Amino acid sequence: MAAPWFLYIPLIFALYIFTHHFFHKLRNLPPAPILNLPFIGHLYLLKKPLYRSLAKISGRYGPVVLLQFGSRRVLVVSSPSAAEECLTKNDVIFANRPHLLAGKHLGYNYTSLAWTSYGDHWRNLRKISSIEILSTNRLQMLHWIRVDEVKSTIRALNRASEQRRVVDMKTVFFELTMNTVMRMIAGKRYYGENVEEVEEARRFREIVKDTLRRSTSNMGDFLPVIRWLGVGGAEKGLMELQRRRDAFMQELVEGCKRRLKSYGGADGDMVAEGKTKTMIEMLLTLQAKEPEYYTDALIRSLMLVSC
Repeated sequence: MAAPWFLYIPLIFALYIFTHHFFHKLRNLPPAPILNLPFIGHLYLLKKPLYRSLAKISGRYGPVVLLQFGSRRVLVVSSPSAAEECLTKNDVIFANRPHLLAGKHLGYNYTSLAWTSYGDHWRNLRKISSIEILSTNRLQMLHWIRVDEVKSTIRALNRASEQRRVVDMKTVFFELTMNTVMRMIAGKRYYGENVEEVEEARRFREIVKDTLRRSTSNMGDFLPVIRWLGVGGAEKGLMELQRRRDAFMQELVEGCKRRLKSYGGADGDMVAEGKTKTMIEMLLTLQAKEPEYYTDALIRSLMLVSC
């Protein structure tokens, strides 16, 4: 009498583990936990907080560990020498970005600087960012914004101290950073006191909150079947978020276009007496010279470099 089919499952599973481990060693790959489960790989080893799980794995298998997260391989590096080897000596090899859902929808289909892989497009975007947007000269010209925001933060902390109110410094520094960055990008502040456009500021804060929540990896990035079935609604949520982000940033671009038009389409770094061009206005000046390359979509993607 033939044995029931399910009695062969443990044998098949053991054979899978053995062959996978054997070929792993044969290919001279970094060490990895032996139990690599079908479909999920080593995801079963992860618990919150993530850094502690990875530290535990590294403590057992060494400073360089190769893990399998579903359909993706992940290299865990946890020593200074190994990090230097990856990020300095072999930086070009490790320069490509993984194609995650967040990059597809929030990174303009992996074409923004933060998500595009190493190549001509990446080099061109980096050149624009370092020369036109974030050059030493430009940052120096906008130093007054940083000084003004720091003074505003100190005054707010002083008032809180006088009123003996508890202050969350993490929130304070986050708002200081966002106000500084957005004033450099669009000339507007959206946190704290002296917010001119309350409704616009509320929309911006909601978009930032949702972006921070949704831009991390999700299970669909590692288990494609979850994405195909739409379980959890991660992709739908990212698409809706990008629609709101795109609309908001385009409104900022249109506002800067109107201001430039009122200045007579001024060239150079100054748009009016005592006023320095924002980042968007600088990019719109470049757009006037090369409209085919500096499209509104490219400007919106470059705005994300500074955010």
